[in-house]
Amino acid sequence: MATAKAPGPEVTSRRWAALCFIGLAQLMIVLDGTVVNIALPSLQSDLGISDGDRQWIITAYTLAFGSLLLLGGRIADYTGRKRTFLIGLLGFAGASAFGGAASNFEMLLTARALQGGFAALLGPSALSLLTVLFARPKDRAKAFGVWGAITGAGGAIGLLAGGALTDYLDWRWCLYVNIPIALVAAVGGYGILTESRRKGRTRFDIPGVLLVTSGLVAIVYGTSRAESDGWGSAPVIGLLAAGVVLLAAFALAESRTPQPLLPMRLIASRTRGGAYLGAGLAMVGMFGAFLFMTYYLQAVKGYSPIRTGMAFLPMTTAVLVSAGGLTARLLPRLPPRALIVPGMLLVSSGMLWILTMETDTSYVEGVLVAGLLLGVGAGMIMPVAFDYATHGIDQGDAGIASASLNAAQQVGSSTGTALLNTIASSATADYLASNASQGRNPAVAGQAALEGFETAGTWAAGIILAGALIVAVLMNTPRPKRPAGDATDVAGAHDARSTGLLPARS
Repeated sequence: MATAKAPGPEVTSRRWAALCFIGLAQLMIVLDGTVVNIALPSLQSDLGISDGDRQWIITAYTLAFGSLLLLGGRIADYTGRKRTFLIGLLGFAGASAFGGAASNFEMLLTARALQGGFAALLGPSALSLLTVLFARPKDRAKAFGVWGAITGAGGAIGLLAGGALTDYLDWRWCLYVNIPIALVAAVGGYGILTESRRKGRTRFDIPGVLLVTSGLVAIVYGTSRAESDGWGSAPVIGLLAAGVVLLAAFALAESRTPQPLLPMRLIASRTRGGAYLGAGLAMVGMFGAFLFMTYYLQAVKGYSPIRTGMAFLPMTTAVLVSAGGLTARLLPRLPPRALIVPGMLLVSSGMLWILTMETDTSYVEGVLVAGLLLGVGAGMIMPVAFDYATHGIDQGDAGIASASLNAAQQVGSSTGTALLNTIASSATADYLASNASQGRNPAVAGQAALEGFETAGTWAAGIILAGALIVAVLMNTPRPKRPAGDATDVAGAHDARSTGLLPARS
């Protein structure tokens, strides 16, 4: 008869080793959302891509990723989370190699769409593996602290990596860099994880897949078109309206389907609803900041790509310290809104800090302060959102719950960035028009760009503040119950065995 004292250390160490490889996969997904951004001017010139087409290098990834997430989550639940995790990793690596070797716009566009499709498999399977593997509150808080830090800091790391790779090597290495990351995560995951899947026969809700995919594609594509056509244009209004109608039809169909793609009970929970909202709006703030600060530092302050990436390091550090230290310690002790709401207030303050910046403001007084506020705030939001978005669900639904949170982030980042970029561009154009008498004065151009960033930052702050108020009212989840005694590790070992994610002892 096996005793409880032996499995604890062994299983605990294997769980944390598993987190390393799963976290690598998440880092690759988040990093790829920004690592190509700084390389856009170089690859555009190299491949002869027009200004009108360059946005598709970003949009092809977000379209495929955002629209296929729910399907990817259900595939992970029914066909096996480890299998889907490995397929997603290898597919992402292959698509990255194809994109790095691209000789024309069409090849690169196809590669980016493939990356997004495999990311839609990889993201939900990675988070669902983590959800099922760490069941006990103490270890779960630590694991989701690490996960939240990776998610919050990954975008800034992508900007830094993109600047370094573009300056010192070539833009193609912004894609090639995914290959070693994916291979290490795949080898480690293959060796340390065993299979976990939902019991029962594989069933897919094909009408639901078509409705939700079409709806998300319409919304994400509509917001991307708004950057060039304007929010009031007929194509944008038509796409957004079609997206809302399709998603409403999806919700209606899911409530009447015996085997739904997205069970309505998952999103009806006030706790999960608050987690989805918090994560989505955090991405609005973070990706809005990446956009504005990147252009401010390069176009207004004259920073090089590598120096711009370095300027985001304090924000990255703030996310890591906040998520992995402060939030991981407080998560098992406080109700979720006690962390998410202050985090959203800090993110909003970071966006408002842009109002204090002028064209001659020093880095320390401007970008550094804003970045620290944003980093600490995001680090308070993301671990809590990831934890409670998957908290208390049936393990068979872990993949679809994880996919829903990923979809909230993706829609928040893509629609938020498009909205804020359109606001900034309009404000910049208005400023230039009102100062047309000064001609092509570089000082006027810099001030015009800053005017756009400040206007959009104010809108972002207002949106996030409104979201904080909604979360404060909606997410009324009480403080977590503390585990009794010191049984966490032993019980956690048992949970890891029973899920099948770690090998059973003989």
